[in-house]
Amino acid sequence: MSSLRNTVSKSLVLSPLILCGALLLSACASDPGVSRAGIYDPKEESNRMVHGFNKDVDKYLFSPASNGYGSLFPKPVRRGFSNFADHLSLPNDVVNHTLQGDLEEATGSAFRFVVNTIFGLAGFIDTATAMDIPRDDTDFGETLTVWGVQEGAYVELPFFGPSTSRDSVGLVTDIILNPFVVVFRNPTQYVGAAAYVVDRMGDRYDYDTSIDSILYDSADSYAQARIIYLQNRRHQLGVAGEETYVDPEFDPYEDPYDDF
Repeated sequence: MSSLRNTVSKSLVLSPLILCGALLLSACASDPGVSRAGIYDPKEESNRMVHGFNKDVDKYLFSPASNGYGSLFPKPVRRGFSNFADHLSLPNDVVNHTLQGDLEEATGSAFRFVVNTIFGLAGFIDTATAMDIPRDDTDFGETLTVWGVQEGAYVELPFFGPSTSRDSVGLVTDIILNPFVVVFRNPTQYVGAAAYVVDRMGDRYDYDTSIDSILYDSADSYAQARIIYLQNRRHQLGVAGEETYVDPEFDPYEDPYDDF
């Protein structure tokens, strides 16, 4: 019990340092002269290399595993696993809504977590939605946006895929602040990560045709994934009204990247 208290105390001491460091890192990574309406991709060459790696991982590992998972478990079971993964991310929603100054949504997320924990079999059943308790999904990348941190450069992360410098910092911070990482010891602390992977496998199986079309049927899957991610993310953050830049030299029917 004392080790648990020490872990929690240490996390409370480190949290302000983590938040300040994340803000500074994201601010340094951003280019204040670049409009969020455009595409800022100064590391495109290395990003394309990571994209090629991610495609290989998907082709030879993740897609076959997802097909096996989807074939083995019926949709209601997969939905239960997805609900559980969403449930485990609710504490992060509470933290981020609080940091964004939205105490109403923070309270709503906390209430949703309690309801699904007690009445939804630890989150496998989404009782809260049935009781008209909606979820407002958020993350530390959105928190940084609320704090005024700019989008920064486009980044493709190994295994995680499309991101930006701001959202990359947000991803790392969300992982650090995850209660299963902060509070619990092995092997419980890996429950959240395992649930996340299983949830992504379910998504890969359910949207197999669309994902394959982007990754393997388009002339330039990197450019396709980049524009789709940026459009969707900006819409999520409420900046989709701005015109998105598209390179006038780009020909979707030309394939200059045969090796990707």
